[in-house]
Amino acid sequence: MTELFRLDGKVAVVTGGGRGIGVMMARGLLQAGAAVYLSSRKEAELDAAVAELSPLGRVEAIPADLGTAEGAQTLADALAAREDKLHALFNNAGANWGAPFDEFPESGFDRVFNVNVKGVFLVTRALVPMLRAGATDDDPARVVNTGSVDGFHPPERGRNNFSYSASKAAEHMLSRHLAGELAPHILVNAIAPGLFPSKMTKVLLTAGEEAVGAALPLGRVGSSDDMAGIAVFLASRASSYITGTVIPVDGGVSTIR
Repeated sequence: MTELFRLDGKVAVVTGGGRGIGVMMARGLLQAGAAVYLSSRKEAELDAAVAELSPLGRVEAIPADLGTAEGAQTLADALAAREDKLHALFNNAGANWGAPFDEFPESGFDRVFNVNVKGVFLVTRALVPMLRAGATDDDPARVVNTGSVDGFHPPERGRNNFSYSASKAAEHMLSRHLAGELAPHILVNAIAPGLFPSKMTKVLLTAGEEAVGAALPLGRVGSSDDMAGIAVFLASRASSYITGTVIPVDGGVSTIR
């Protein structure tokens, strides 16, 4: 059973890997035996993440702006120069924007959709050749996209993240569409996180993680192990018959909204 979840010899990419959920995913993948490449725009954050994670295994950084075709190709070219194949791609890079309805700017849609939707498509397409090279008949390659519970239900009134919630709903559908397109050699799934401590959720946790978590069905916010566990599962042979799914990782939030 343990071997079902091991990732020894596998190579994974985690975008948005410099902080938050990306670091949580990378930690789990490294502990399961994978080599991990982290990518995002912010080189300083990547360097800090590599320093933090390197005791767990082989981890490297590739800076790139993943909301553009040029950035996606930068990542693909840098990875191809270092590896012959790729086994798992975690499209975790994300952008958010909040503003009142009457003041919400066009740029708040452009930036968020460029990263959260277009970027997922472009990065996936750029890395498909390496993913196909890493696939086998009994263990396909993986693409795992980070959606959100906000892509299932509108946020509570007052959380004016119009472009973010819409982009995450689009990302869920894009994941299903890509699953059909890339089967059977590449499996595509999405996760829909709820509240995890990160820079993006800082404003939602101003009352404190314990107080906010107490209001959730499982009585707490998400932990690093919660995200590591789902990442390892979706990258391992244990999930080799699953594609086109969107899995809530939200402490039960999706059951009450």
